[in-house]
Amino acid sequence: MTKGNINVSVENIFPLIKKFLYSDHEIFLRELISNATDATLKLKHLTNVGDAKVEYGNPQIEVKIDKDGKKLHIIDQGLGMTADEVEKYINQVAFSGAEEFLDKYKDSAKDSGIIGHFGLGFYSAFMVAEKVEIITKSYQDAPAAHWTCDGSPEFTLEASDKTDRGTEIILHIAEDSTEFLEEGRIKGLLEKYNKFMPIPIKFGTKEVNDPDFTPKTTKDKDGKETTEPHKKITVDNIINNPNPAWTKQPADLEDQDYKDFYRELYPMQFEEPLFNIHLNVDYPFNLTGILYFPKMSNDMQIQKDKIQLYQNQVFVTDNVEGIVPEFLTMLRGVIDSPDIPLNVSRSYLQADGAVKKISSYITRKVADKLKSLFNNSREDFETKWDDIKIVIEYGMLSEEKFFEKADAFALYPTVDGTYYTYEELFNKIKAKQTDKDDKLVILYASDKDAQHSYIESAKAKGYEVLLLDSPIVSHLIQKLESTKENITFARVDGDHIDNLIKKEETTISKLDEDQKKTLDELLKEVIPSEKFMVQLEAMDSDASPFIITQPEFMRRMKEMQATGGGGMFGMGNMPEMYNLIVNTNSALVGEILNTKTKKKQERLINQSLDLARLSQGLLKGEALTNFIKRSYEMIK
Repeated sequence: MTKGNINVSVENIFPLIKKFLYSDHEIFLRELISNATDATLKLKHLTNVGDAKVEYGNPQIEVKIDKDGKKLHIIDQGLGMTADEVEKYINQVAFSGAEEFLDKYKDSAKDSGIIGHFGLGFYSAFMVAEKVEIITKSYQDAPAAHWTCDGSPEFTLEASDKTDRGTEIILHIAEDSTEFLEEGRIKGLLEKYNKFMPIPIKFGTKEVNDPDFTPKTTKDKDGKETTEPHKKITVDNIINNPNPAWTKQPADLEDQDYKDFYRELYPMQFEEPLFNIHLNVDYPFNLTGILYFPKMSNDMQIQKDKIQLYQNQVFVTDNVEGIVPEFLTMLRGVIDSPDIPLNVSRSYLQADGAVKKISSYITRKVADKLKSLFNNSREDFETKWDDIKIVIEYGMLSEEKFFEKADAFALYPTVDGTYYTYEELFNKIKAKQTDKDDKLVILYASDKDAQHSYIESAKAKGYEVLLLDSPIVSHLIQKLESTKENITFARVDGDHIDNLIKKEETTISKLDEDQKKTLDELLKEVIPSEKFMVQLEAMDSDASPFIITQPEFMRRMKEMQATGGGGMFGMGNMPEMYNLIVNTNSALVGEILNTKTKKKQERLINQSLDLARLSQGLLKGEALTNFIKRSYEMIK
């Protein structure tokens, strides 16, 4: 037996390890299982290339709890180690790395977590164990070894009578960590971190129906059938799926396989995903994965942290910002790459050129997939548009490359349910909706019901009205106006339709200048100037007498500020101001002007204003109550 001291100059390194890693101490199990997996995969490689003169077989990793003995065992059937290798890799390399790292960072305030660096993964065991044993037998012809350390720099290394290849790590769980002797806790950790590890992980046993047993059915004298119970057998409880869908070739997977894998990832998700994108690249970096488009709503506060990041099938984090472009963090799925640089905690990404390349690859791949879905089945794509538009519109705003590609599949639906690409829309409306200054005016509504009368006025002129109702639409149209040539967007309730698309011809007013002046003064006496700016307009005589609009610029800036951006204009605290367009050719407006009594004039003006407010959903509370009461009196 060898006894010795690990060559370490930092005093009390074990308490330091425990202190540093405490916030993340559950990942000790991930690290130890990752080590066991590495040992098994290395053996597989050696047997494949003929360097190991042993049978690879069907190795598995076993996790066992000995609650009475307060021990946790992690057992693999991988490479194993000789006594010399234990001395080298456990006592020298791993520990000197641990010491170096702790020496450098022990005074830093940030709780960074230091697992997964300088071979420190193994020493994470001391976060939860007061003593750790390694019993290991190499695949080479050498005696087995038994290493023990009690959390001080002292260790023992002696021969062992272990006869089967592989390594067993025994953790003597410390008093403050007995939660890791609970079956539920360990099962939860295995499912969190090791659900898709490439080597089967056994955790206990379970009873299943014997596949070789066929229950017999017998009849009694009355002809009643009885089937004997199914015979049960006990099998290993394999906790993981070593061959998840993303590790396979897309050609080997059916639609159902993708749906089944989505269920595996999100067992509590009841809606099917709309479609998926299989990522598979091996140059200039390695990356595989499957991204799913779930049904989206217009809610920008949608839960992110749904994409899981793996490194060689080991779960790392579900915070993928920096790898996945922000607009795609609303998707779900898995990304796996050995090339994503992780800092020591394996949980936070370092700003790195490779990550930027990965991010733009994912952006391109998603854009290409959307384009092919649109081209292959436009009808199906259109039915899904409302569920995916928020992601696409956000992408168009935040990623220049995506914006360029989106011209091929971004849709602009009309209030009547027709879908146009930008090019189709442009060609459809350019003849009718170009104004006198040769600018193309794209009309849109944000609420079909609330803006119904304005939509009808536009349609009466033969104009197309888009339905753009996502919360970021103000930002999007700003972007389109700045990138497309000579176009402007105007919401249908932003002004009278003839003002939204100004043509050369003008309607002649029935009122002369004096009458207009009298009418203007009369209106301003009754209508509150802090809420409405009165504009007299000569329109068709059958158009509404009073029309309330909100100036496009002001409304758009307020909307943009509400969803982030536009703050520089300081619109947030401005009172709501509206334009009140009064049709000087309307018979009712003529009647207001010619009515002799002031009281009746005021009543007609208030009633007309309230009707206009009602059509815009602006009549509420006491004003609405008074309007209804007044209307009943007028009927009487």
